[in-house]
Amino acid sequence: MTQILPLLGVVVLGFAALAVAYIVGWRAKSGLVLGPIVWMSKKVMNPMQMRTAGTPGAYASVIRHRGRVSGTEYETPVGVVPEGDAFLVALPYGTRAQWLRNVMAAGSATLVHEGTTHQVDHPELIPLATVADRFPASDQRLFRWLRVEDCLRLRDAEREEATGRAA
Repeated sequence: MTQILPLLGVVVLGFAALAVAYIVGWRAKSGLVLGPIVWMSKKVMNPMQMRTAGTPGAYASVIRHRGRVSGTEYETPVGVVPEGDAFLVALPYGTRAQWLRNVMAAGSATLVHEGTTHQVDHPELIPLATVADRFPASDQRLFRWLRVEDCLRLRDAEREEATGRAA
């Protein structure tokens, strides 16, 4: 028993050090930390999220976009908050995500949110700090922990078009 306690202490200390390194690396947007996280998200988390993404009450919405080079159509789960005639997407991985680069290059995408399909355009990167209060408090805390600084604003093309015609 006396030999197990020091070993257990080393294991706990090791996990604590790993957790600190993970958070520090994420906050710094280190490729060494984000690379494996992005890979795991693509291979494990995204397929699980896609089972319900875009449906009413689901945490994630679905953004449909086309590859810049391949032209292949992709679907990616994203956390979305509606804001007037636009949608906000916080960017915890920073601005290097492939889906984001595809949407920015195309200038438009399709968003499935709460069971409704929206054509979105005019993607704009904005500081998260300017719209952070639109996100749930739990998300805001996570964004602060992970030092999320960027947000994508997507204009709902159909809603803007409808209000433009009505005016």
